[in-house]
This record gives sequence, C-alpha cells and structure tokens, in this order.
Amino acid sequence: MSSKTQGSWGRFPAFAQTLHACHWREELAGQLQSIAASHGSTLAFGNGRSYGDSCMASSDHVVHMRTLDRFIAIDWKTGLVTAEAGVTLAEVLALAIPQGWFLPVTPGTRFVTLGGALANDVHGKNHHVRGTFGRHVKRFGLTRSDRAPCVCSATENSELFAATIGGLGLTGIIAWMEIQLMPVQSSAIATQTIRFDGLQEFFALSGELDTQHEYSVSWIDCVASGKALGRGIFTVGDHARDGDLKLKRSSELRVPFTPPVSMINTLSLRAFNTAYYRAHKTGRHHSQSYYEPFFYPLDRILHWNRLYGPQGFQQYQCVVPEDSAADAIAELLATIAVAGTGSFLAVLKRCGDIASPGLLSFPLAGSSLALDFPQNPALDRMLRQLDDITRAAGGRLYPAKDAHMSGDDFRECYPAWQQVESLRDPAINSRFWKRVSST
Repeated sequence: MSSKTQGSWGRFPAFAQTLHACHWREELAGQLQSIAASHGSTLAFGNGRSYGDSCMASSDHVVHMRTLDRFIAIDWKTGLVTAEAGVTLAEVLALAIPQGWFLPVTPGTRFVTLGGALANDVHGKNHHVRGTFGRHVKRFGLTRSDRAPCVCSATENSELFAATIGGLGLTGIIAWMEIQLMPVQSSAIATQTIRFDGLQEFFALSGELDTQHEYSVSWIDCVASGKALGRGIFTVGDHARDGDLKLKRSSELRVPFTPPVSMINTLSLRAFNTAYYRAHKTGRHHSQSYYEPFFYPLDRILHWNRLYGPQGFQQYQCVVPEDSAADAIAELLATIAVAGTGSFLAVLKRCGDIASPGLLSFPLAGSSLALDFPQNPALDRMLRQLDDITRAAGGRLYPAKDAHMSGDDFRECYPAWQQVESLRDPAINSRFWKRVSST
C-alpha cells in the first residue's frame, strides 16, 4: 500500500517519490512486480539520504526499504553481522560499539541504510586504508523481478555481485547482507589537527601523515581566494586505545522549518569560514573525542538540508587522479571562490589505490573534493565550469551525489555502465539512469 511521499536529501530535482512500504523480505518479489506492473518501473528507496536523482525511480514509485530493519544473525566473536537492508549504520553502531566492533567504512552520515551504503558503494575518511564499503560485504540477498531470489558473493552469482556493489540499486532489490566489522578498543577517536595556509601544504601534510593514520580528511575554506586559496584544517585520527566502549547521548539541534530563501550565502559563508579557520591555532594539536562528532559532524543538526531553502541544493563531489590533483583542485577552488557560493562543510581528502569489487564505484587514486551549492538559476553555469576542469584532469563525479552530470561524461568515466545495463532488472529504473545512460 502506498503511504507518504519523500524526495532526495538535496531536495533537487523536486520529484516526490511515492513510498510503498515492504515489511517482510518474503514480500519483496511481489511488491517489486506489483509496482512495476502498475507504474512501469520502481526502485529501492532507503532512508532518503542520496542527494540527487539516483534514488528516484523513473516512475516516482519506490519500494520503501526502511521498514526492513531487522538483524538476522550476529557473531560478536568474529564481528560478522547479517541484517536486513533497511537497517541504518547508526543502528549497527549502537549494537556493535559496546561489543568492541565498528564499521570498517562509513560515509559522513550514519543515517544511511545498509542497502543504500552498498548500492552506492560509499567510502569514508579511511579509503586509503580499507577501500570502499563493498569490500567488507561478504554476501547479500538480491530480489529480482525475473528470477527467484538469489545469494550473491564473490563466488556465487559473481556478475551480479560486482554489478550490484555501487550499482545504484538497478540490478535488483538488496534484501539483506552479511558484513564484516572491525575491532576497536574504545568509542573515542584520537585526533591530530593542523591548520594549513594553502593547497601545497595540504598535499605535503597528506603525503606525510595519511599512511600513519586510519583516517584523514580536511575542511577547506571554499570562499578564500588569492594567497589564502585552499587554506583549511587538516585532521587525522585513529580509534583510541584507551577509554571505554560506552555510548553517549549526543545533544541535537533541529532546523524546524524551511526558510523562504537559502541561509547559505556569500556573507554567511565568509563570516563562518573565517571564524572557523581562525579558531584553529597554528601548530599540531592532539585531542580525543567521541566518535560521532569526528565522523558525523552534520548529523547532530537534524534536517540541516532545510537551511538551503525551498529550492534545495546540489552537492558537487569529484575525484581527480593523483598526477593532476594539485592543479585541478586549485582551479576548482578558484572557480568556486569567484562564484562566492558553497557550503560550510567543504571536504577535501585523498583516496587510495585499493580497488573496489563494484563496477561503478566512484573512488580512484587521487583527491576528492565535495561541497554543497544552493540551487539557483545561475548554478548550472558554474557546475559546467567545474565539469570542464574535472574532465580535463581525467576525473569523474560521484553518481550518489549528482543531479546534473551529462550522459557523455558518465559513460566516458564509467565504461562498465554497459555491463550494469545488461544486468539491470527489467522492472527497475531510476531518473538518474534514464538521464545518463541514453545515447
């Protein structure tokens, strides 16, 4: 039965998805076929944290997976967890941390579902150490409209295994998965923060410290220009060896309504970024914090996407290869600074060379830049400028965050798309796939 409607986290493009809740794994096949028969196609929809249109069915009718939120089996001796695809990362962590286990890979929000994390093959601050999320999924159950439910792994239905990891939900509906966690001794993260004055210093710090630490990431002042271009705060971290495994109740803020205009503008960005940069003193500073603010700084602000106003926002996340990264990132930041737009949380990090098992996985060895832009009529022109820079550098965009990528760019950067298309469930299609796969 249809229930409510929901859009993407970026609220752009504005195509509300009608959610058809599924409460039992045994009902997935019938739900999939029923929606496709009535509306032409469907798509699995998790917790609505994808930014663009990759989470939107071409029919705008989706199978809501959040209600499939049960743990199936847990072995705390080995850290092997089997759970339904609608379980969120937050729910995994709530059970795992007190037992001395943690997610081996986590993105910047803990509110994504396991199914969404696998379908987008998410990565985190430790890509240089552990690669993408899909590398740690041992097997999963896949429900399709044209065959019986099957188990996929590196040795069972291996073609579907590779196509589904990072496959944007197109190869079928992920019903459950088995994931290997990693052991930790504390719920705290030991960190080192260093303020840097430009990109040259960022790359020097990254080259020195990335290999010494589990996690590495930098905040970038996206409105700084001239001699200050590329300045920011470099942070590395590791799971603390001392401390306890207790969970703490974090304070939360809430954006109660959507303002009539975006609260993210040149004035607010410049004021915040300058204050944030200067709040970090020069030198190397060691500290220890609870894991939540380190991994998920925006999660404590509920409905923060409302700050961008009724038109929403687009996130631009690209990765450019190592040999062209310094020049390309500088050019990207200069273009953004001239436009005077961007986000409070602009993230720059280095990706490693660990290959993903997925056909459409985003990371490659190089540097990734991600930030949000308020949606407005002038935005498309700037995004095309950024695309030109990324393309010339041999880089690519992240489909999970995209709402504008051209079909030509997608097909050039993800040549395995044809393999995914050949394995796509005939009852499943998304607005993103329809947009970028058409030749």
